[in-house]
Parts: sequence; C-alpha cells; structure tokens
Amino acid sequence: MTTDLLYLPPLAYFVAISGADKVHVHADAKLSRQSYVNKAEILLTNKRETLIVPVHGLRKKLALKDVKIDYHQKWLNVHLRGIKSAYGKSPFFEYFYDDLEQIYLRKPNFLIDLNLDLLTLCLKFLRWNVSLVVKEKEEEGDQKNDLRGIIHPKLLTSSDLVYKPYPYMQIFGPNFVSNLSIVDLLFCEGPAANEVLNLSRK
Repeated sequence: MTTDLLYLPPLAYFVAISGADKVHVHADAKLSRQSYVNKAEILLTNKRETLIVPVHGLRKKLALKDVKIDYHQKWLNVHLRGIKSAYGKSPFFEYFYDDLEQIYLRKPNFLIDLNLDLLTLCLKFLRWNVSLVVKEKEEEGDQKNDLRGIIHPKLLTSSDLVYKPYPYMQIFGPNFVSNLSIVDLLFCEGPAANEVLNLSRK
C-alpha cells in the first residue's frame, strides 16, 4: 500500500491503511500547500483548531525529504500547549502525552522525520504491526493500492470513499466532530480506539 506521509493524520487515514502489513511513503513526494502533510486538526471548546507546522520552501514545491521545519516561528509551544489544552483532562492523556512530547522536543530538522516519528508512535499506541517503508523514488508497482491524495482537507468526498464517521466520547461539547487527528481518538478512547476505527470503515 502506498500513501502520503501526513502530520498527525486524521481518522480517515488510519481507516484507509488498517489491515495493511506494509505501508510505503515517498520521500520525493512534492509538498502540497493545502494538504495534511504539515497540518492537523484537534478539538478545542466546540471548534476545530488547525495546528500548522511552518516550513521553509513551501512555495517552491520541494520534495518532502528536502522540506525543513522553521523553528524561528514559535509553533512548537503552540502545538504542545494546544494539545494540552484540548486533551489535558481526557481519560488517556497521561498514557500518551509524554511520548508524544519527546518527539517534539527532539526538534527534527526535516518535516519527513517529524511526520515519520509521530506516525510510528501513533501506530505503536494502536498496537498495529505495520512496517513503514520510506522510498526514495517511484518504482513499478507503486500504483497498486495507491491512496496518495485521497486523505485531503479539500477533498472530503474522497475521504468518504473509505471513512464514515462513528461517534465517540469527546472532551468538548455535545456535538460530535468527525475526522480529527488520530490524537483526539487516542486521548479520548485509549484501547477502544481500534474498535472506533473498525466501525468507521465504509
């Protein structure tokens, strides 16, 4: 299976890759300004909040492997504070937050490393035995089970091909907000996250 390497991906991403034993991501993929590659959505007091990782060279359509994170902007504290504000009182905050924070505090230079480390951690939390393979360039056969471009904030109908929202208990408000970052589900549901993902399949 081939897919994009996203930043703290939404639930539709995990529904799409569930059951795969190997997931290929491409280091030479061109960065899209509108994608989830450097942004994630969490829930704060009844509204979606978008966390964006600022990067150098976004306008130059660089390959993902060449995109550097911009630490001159104070995004790191904003993201960590945002996650704490959103999920500090959630049932499973203490189980997951410290490991998540450690990845941020390592301050990887490149976006591909941040995304890969966070995705690896989320798969570990889910206890999925998935092998992540980073490929340097396109190879024959990569188009088989190719999900690149499917999970995209501007292409909600594409996500609908694989994902149907299944409500679970969230921290803020009575109205369920669907397809947030996987951290929303992990902090709120912990071990039950897998059941929710299974019930979210089309």
